[in-house]
Amino acid sequence: MQINLESIGTILTEFTQANNMPVQPCGGENSIAKIVIKNEYVEGLKDLDGFSHIYLIYYFHKTKEDKLEVIPFNDKTNSKRGVFSTRTPVHPNKIGLSLVKLESIKDNIIEIRGVDILNETPLLDIKPYIPNFDFVNGEIKSGWMKSSLDEVKEKKSDNRFS
Repeated sequence: MQINLESIGTILTEFTQANNMPVQPCGGENSIAKIVIKNEYVEGLKDLDGFSHIYLIYYFHKTKEDKLEVIPFNDKTNSKRGVFSTRTPVHPNKIGLSLVKLESIKDNIIEIRGVDILNETPLLDIKPYIPNFDFVNGEIKSGWMKSSLDEVKEKKSDNRFS
């Protein structure tokens, strides 16, 4: 089956290289970025300004390879993990997902906060964060991930996935 995806816009951030940038959105909580939406998609932004947070689905355009096993940034044991149990950029389809705070929308420009994304990243889609949809009830497990929120916030990338 052939799947064709087209960028709906471009994410513009302060991060021009993968080294030393946040590895998760919570680590970039003070980083503000802009998304430039292509004109043909601006009508789709209607009513988005009523949401406090949005999911960005994007393409890791600078990732050159994919791997099935990786050592993730926040793994305290430095063990190889299956790529599908991680949020690394070296997945076979190189699709990224970030939950960011929506600051404003003006015409085709969206301002966001809490960014862990490289500059000029192609945006594939936007989805609103809706707590009643995204709430998980019951037992929650995080597998191998044992880092505290503070540790995740402080973690910066290195060159292992660039």
